[in-house]
Amino acid sequence: MRAPMLLPDWMDPEILINSFIDRFGAAALVAICVVVLIETGLLFPFLPGDSLLFTVGLFIGTGALDVPLWLACLALFGAALAGDQIGYAIGRRAGPAIFRRPDSRFFKQQYIDQTHAFFERYGGRAIILARFVPFVRTYIPVAAGIGKMDYKHFLRYNAVGALLWGVGVTLLGYWLGRFDVVKNNIEIALMLVVGVSLIPIVVEWIKHRIEARRASRLLEAAEQE
Repeated sequence: MRAPMLLPDWMDPEILINSFIDRFGAAALVAICVVVLIETGLLFPFLPGDSLLFTVGLFIGTGALDVPLWLACLALFGAALAGDQIGYAIGRRAGPAIFRRPDSRFFKQQYIDQTHAFFERYGGRAIILARFVPFVRTYIPVAAGIGKMDYKHFLRYNAVGALLWGVGVTLLGYWLGRFDVVKNNIEIALMLVVGVSLIPIVVEWIKHRIEARRASRLLEAAEQE
């Protein structure tokens, strides 16, 4: 029996995918890709991201979603890639107005400020790393567009990020979905996915701290000399 989650139905990936299957049948994958596109490209970060991809893979592995794995991976990769392209275009055209937009029910200035700081710290790598960070992945392509990041570089980083995130997380769900302990504890598995998705950021933060301390020691040594 499935334990209830504290999220509304439209944020619960298991309920969301089941509703798509009931309503659209074989075309459920199209609806799932639309969710990914909206979450990554249309400034609406509240839809499930990592957990949705993981659940898609899990459902394919258990047969709950009758879609070839290769087709799902290809479609989700395309949706993730296209989503960031839209975000980049919004950033290039809307410019600083995005950053000056007042708080609303679904838009908080702090998200943009955090994303901008994230982008400034990690540069091109942020496009890849942000894929695994809720909220940040929605706004990072906008920040890249506002900052007028070279489009070819952005596209390259975007493709790598879409591959690692869109395909990688889906394959992880497919592989882990074969184990009963995962199938019977989907909610716990989804929380672990979100936790694991933060590992790249923790690694980068540790590297940043080490580099900062090293630079500080070199500065102190230079001053003593």
